[in-house]
Amino acid sequence: MKQKKIHYTEKYLLSPRHPVSVIVIGAGGTGSQVITSLARMDRALQALGHPGLYVTVYDPDVVSESNIGRQLFAEPEIGLNKAVALVTRINRFFGTAWTAEPRRYPMPETGERKNRTANIIITCTDNVRSRLTLWRFLKPLRNSIRLDDNTPIYWMDFGNARTTGQVLVGTVRNKIYQPVSEQYQPTPYLNVITEEVSYSKIDEKDSGPSCSLAEALEKQDLFINSILAQAGCGLLWKMIREGRTFYRGIYLNLDTMRMTAVPV
Repeated sequence: MKQKKIHYTEKYLLSPRHPVSVIVIGAGGTGSQVITSLARMDRALQALGHPGLYVTVYDPDVVSESNIGRQLFAEPEIGLNKAVALVTRINRFFGTAWTAEPRRYPMPETGERKNRTANIIITCTDNVRSRLTLWRFLKPLRNSIRLDDNTPIYWMDFGNARTTGQVLVGTVRNKIYQPVSEQYQPTPYLNVITEEVSYSKIDEKDSGPSCSLAEALEKQDLFINSILAQAGCGLLWKMIREGRTFYRGIYLNLDTMRMTAVPV
């Protein structure tokens, strides 16, 4: 009988000496929802004796009128940088000390502005180029010997169309220890999104920003981002809380009201 595949979470994330570092790239429709869910996760982990999460958010865009309603922003925040507005609000509400970076990630910068890495990288962007650029940056770090708060271990990517979407978790770090199991087949390696999807065959067209909420809703359903964010963060929560996962992603279809898990 074929054994069911399982991935055991990098044990460093389960009982670290300091908060697990997380970088979220994109604070728009999905990103604003993901960041709020991470704040809840941080508080829950601390209640269970875990150090919690330390999140840094990157986004160069500003809040526009069309964002109000579909993204988690209010009218007084129009004109403010999305990362700054969101992280400021999270810090006030949850008492965190997270960081906002009003710029793209990664960028070819050095010194104090040098690109930092984190244990978990989460992408919530709406274009192919940003994912390919990120993977070129992360790939050389796969065989890093060190294991600390700057070591990238997992990459979680969110992507969606108007009524469909997916979230996928992949391993950046090659050496993720898997205990011996007689019941399951431990799987140390999980494809990242750029290994799962052949982006070179995708003809991406930039549709540009929306001028109103009504126009934005023609491109993306009102609840596709929030449902996808909840599902993805639920997967991440189980990976840290239970220390293992049988699934590496989720497909969501609001037309059929189905959510399908992607097995390890």
